[in-house]
Order: sequence, then C-alpha cells, then structure tokens
Amino acid sequence: MLERFPAGGPRGSWPAEEFARARRDEGVPAEVVMDLDTDAFLVVIPQRVAESR
Repeated sequence: MLERFPAGGPRGSWPAEEFARARRDEGVPAEVVMDLDTDAFLVVIPQRVAESR
C-alpha cells in the first residue's frame, strides 16, 4: 500500500485517484481499491503471484 485516503472527501474531490495518477505518470503501476472495513480508499501496487510448477 502506498497511501490511504478517507472515503468521505469533499464532493467532486478524488484525492486517491489523483495520487494514483501521479504515481502512474512516474511509471509506478498504482491502482485505487476500496477497503470496506475502514471506509477508505487505498492506493496500491498490484503484486504478481508466482505460478506453481
């Protein structure tokens, strides 16, 4: 997880999306996901799972 943003931001404000976009512009594959337990948006970097042989 790179950053956490509360879900109750001002109307029309998307701080998690803006943060993720800035990271993607830097070449980091950031995504925004919702953590329902804490009512927050998380900016994360997806991890690849190694295949079993």
